[in-house]
Amino acid sequence: MPASDFSRRRFLGAASAAGLGAAALTACGGSDSGSGKDSSGRTIVEWWNIQTTEPSKTIWPERAKAFEAKNPDVRIKLVTLENDAYKSKMTALTSSGKLPDIYHTWGGGVLKQQIDAGLVEDLTGPMESMADTLVPASVKAYQFDGKTYAMPFDIGAVGFWYNKALFKKAGIGAPPTTWAEYLDAVKKLKAAGIAPIALAGKEKWPGMYYWAYLSMRIAGVDGLQKAADEKDFTGDAFVKAGERLKELVALEPFQKGFLGAAYSTPNGEAAAMGNGKAAMELMGQWAPTVQADAGKGIGKDLGFFSFPAVDGGAGALTDVFGGGGGYAVRKGAPQAAADFLKFFMTAESDRILVEKANMIPVVKDAASALTDPNLTAVSDMLAKSTGFQLYLDQAYPPAVGQEVNDSVAALIAGSKSPDQVARSVTQVFKSQ
Repeated sequence: MPASDFSRRRFLGAASAAGLGAAALTACGGSDSGSGKDSSGRTIVEWWNIQTTEPSKTIWPERAKAFEAKNPDVRIKLVTLENDAYKSKMTALTSSGKLPDIYHTWGGGVLKQQIDAGLVEDLTGPMESMADTLVPASVKAYQFDGKTYAMPFDIGAVGFWYNKALFKKAGIGAPPTTWAEYLDAVKKLKAAGIAPIALAGKEKWPGMYYWAYLSMRIAGVDGLQKAADEKDFTGDAFVKAGERLKELVALEPFQKGFLGAAYSTPNGEAAAMGNGKAAMELMGQWAPTVQADAGKGIGKDLGFFSFPAVDGGAGALTDVFGGGGGYAVRKGAPQAAADFLKFFMTAESDRILVEKANMIPVVKDAASALTDPNLTAVSDMLAKSTGFQLYLDQAYPPAVGQEVNDSVAALIAGSKSPDQVARSVTQVFKSQ
């Protein structure tokens, strides 16, 4: 399961079996049906979302009703789909050139394809008054050529979750801030008889985070973007990223049996952290919840720190790797669609999402509503970020994201070299 899929399923409620099936998809009809009028003469705005589980399943209709109360001439028509069904339906609608008035997007490559096809409204003007109210990182995935094409409502990031008690036992006084310090911490944990890192080697995507972050730290966010633009990852920075990862693997830092371990099963990565059997895992903001579900959870012993900087690298410690969710508007949609998004992402509305749906705020003034210490740690990192890189499986074409996962997994397993990883990713990217 791609990392961004899991974060969506945990925090956006997209994994529920209550999601609409094929019959419901047929019942939705064409996406251009939302731009008409109802029997009362109200403008219909069709809003496609993936909020299939509570509390979001209830909150989203409540927000629509609240907008309608203030705008009696508008009706917000919700179409709620399970994640995979949504993606399948949207692929077909994109090909037909008929998108919903408002629709869920993760930004990156798919949104860019829709923009290039002339299917997406430029929201730069409508959202201009809100630009300074948003956490800058939350908008990055939806901006292209200086223009904004979606409004964020959710944001998250990947970092190291660690067991403070195990760090103390190993004599580690503070979380490492450089790669050299990180390797030293791994050695100290091993010397203390502690598994330094929990990893779900079977599922591949958790291991990809290491290569992605090392690439960011060495090449920088701009360097990573340049490689994607040129479809060429054979540069020295990306080979070095593989070499740094190989250094880590050589220390045998992962829990016993990691190559066959899944992420969220009782014997998987999250359980190893949640049961205090490993000292660290590199994972997104959903990690504490999954640790407690798959294991027992370690409560106040759980801490969080940013992926370390690499000496001599172009990237900064404050550059962040993550993703989120947003809403785009189809080209030619009613003005009420953009008006609704402006309402949906006011500080007042975002506080409701933070308090009731446990989301990380995207509106700066909603930060005070966040009380969960783990999510606060991630939110603080995002608020201070100097650069943001979207999950590679969203930023790049699907085949490229899969190749990154596969090649990095092979590197960790010892069957591919750093240079081979860089060349394999480049080869697949150039074929797209």
